[in-house]
Amino acid sequence: MLAVAGLVATSGAGGAPAASAQGCANPSGTYTGEVPWGQRLVDPARLWPLTRGGGQLVAVVGTGVDAQNTQFAPGQLDSGAGTERTDCDGRGTIAAGIVGAQPDPSTTFAGVAPGARLLPIRYTTGDGGDPGELAGAIDRAADRRAGVILIAVPAAADSPALSAAVSRARAKGAVIVSAASATQQGARTYPTATSGVLAVGSVNAAGEPVQTEAGDHVGVAAPGAELVSTSAGAGGAVAHRWPVTDPSLAAAYVAGVAALVRAYHPALSGDQVVTRLTLTAHRPPSGGHDPRLGWGVLDAYAAVSSTLPADVPPPGALPPAASSPMVVPATAPPPRRSDVPAGTIALAGVALAAAAGVTMAAVRRARRRGWRASRFTP
Repeated sequence: MLAVAGLVATSGAGGAPAASAQGCANPSGTYTGEVPWGQRLVDPARLWPLTRGGGQLVAVVGTGVDAQNTQFAPGQLDSGAGTERTDCDGRGTIAAGIVGAQPDPSTTFAGVAPGARLLPIRYTTGDGGDPGELAGAIDRAADRRAGVILIAVPAAADSPALSAAVSRARAKGAVIVSAASATQQGARTYPTATSGVLAVGSVNAAGEPVQTEAGDHVGVAAPGAELVSTSAGAGGAVAHRWPVTDPSLAAAYVAGVAALVRAYHPALSGDQVVTRLTLTAHRPPSGGHDPRLGWGVLDAYAAVSSTLPADVPPPGALPPAASSPMVVPATAPPPRRSDVPAGTIALAGVALAAAAGVTMAAVRRARRRGWRASRFTP
């Protein structure tokens, strides 16, 4: 059987979060260390003066979300038919925290889009799940008008029902984000590999891909190793799991940034949000598509603040010379903090150097179509 979404934590066993005597996930404690590297890389606080994701509903489809962790604001987790506000497994709560946990004085950890509401939907309680059940969960998220649907636990197999659910959700305008988390060479997860889904690769602090799954379906990459996030089993406190390594969690970072983009650019369709996320990513060293990094590492600042024509095509539809990051704002500096991993900075530098020979021509063409550099100054 194909294994997916292997979660590794220091206190865990068997690839799962540390379990209590009842067999459910337990916190590591309250995290008080330095700002986690993934959070430093994405740097959502830099964008909060523009948007915190208010007005957005992000569905977290997987194992449920523990509403008793008080780093979720009162009322932030939607309730009602089809929702699940408990989480024995723990992965749904970890993913939800990356998306939308509130800043809190007791910890340096915070989510990407704390203004977003979260819709917890359980379809599985273990590794992987039935694609038919996942299809039903996606339908419930789309029926509740979730603008972003995060597949926190992808399925190991596809089905006609799952593909149809993806199509229905996209027709309603949803951005569907799912991680490339298969653990066997040549295997794919679903709906990660389904057309129209934003498939996310995973990187470590050095900017190196860490997931096994690869292919032309991978769109972007984001932090997925040695992470910190909210924990299930908090019992009414602010509590966390760390360090956690799980390629599926990279999709949570992308889902959080997608919520920021949707809040700041409300007129964009779901497909236009995906195009913006892929066009503004820091390109791989090759300057083109990489089977594990996709079109590059997520750049939250550029994704939100760049000014692009609404009809700009995705990178795969552009001529090879124009597939370089022509859309990164001219005024956008690298992340402000000096402790961003050197490997990540090197990755961005190599991508920009590879783009230097073609960017001027691409920008001239884009300007004739109405593109202009962002005037936002942090």
